[in-house]
Amino acid sequence: MSVPEPPPPDGLLTGLSDRLEAGEPTPGLSDTSPDEGLIEDFAVEDRAVEHLVGGLLSHYLPDLQRSKRALQELTQNQVVLLDTLEQEISKFKECHSMLDINALFTEAKHYHAKLVSIRREMLTLHERTSKLKLDMTSCRAVVAHVFNPSTWEAEAGRFLSSRPAWSTK
Repeated sequence: MSVPEPPPPDGLLTGLSDRLEAGEPTPGLSDTSPDEGLIEDFAVEDRAVEHLVGGLLSHYLPDLQRSKRALQELTQNQVVLLDTLEQEISKFKECHSMLDINALFTEAKHYHAKLVSIRREMLTLHERTSKLKLDMTSCRAVVAHVFNPSTWEAEAGRFLSSRPAWSTK
């Protein structure tokens, strides 16, 4: 059964053995080529190529499709992990901000305690100054009474006035 030979594609060496004479080197092949002398006339049919391609595809396509699905699943998992990581980072930042807020409240409590102690001291000072003002007012009254000239005359008159003698029996 003879198969008709299709025209050779450009750049493909087919049918060289007919055109070359014995002892001539094959163009494009070195003398030390392991394939030397194995070049034969191959008639390539479209159906054979389709069968070969179909066989290769049927052999490798399921694995490629499984790999594609696995890659898609990994990509989806990666997206989920990235979202989860972003949420964890935001929670971490929130925790740090809470620590900052806690430090701020601790500092506020410290200053509040200082203000309360200062207020207490001011109230104590106010009470003491009020007492001193009262004491000073009473001292002024005594000083005014003592240094008043009319008071002197009255006191002197009282000492100089006659008194009945009391008998001491």
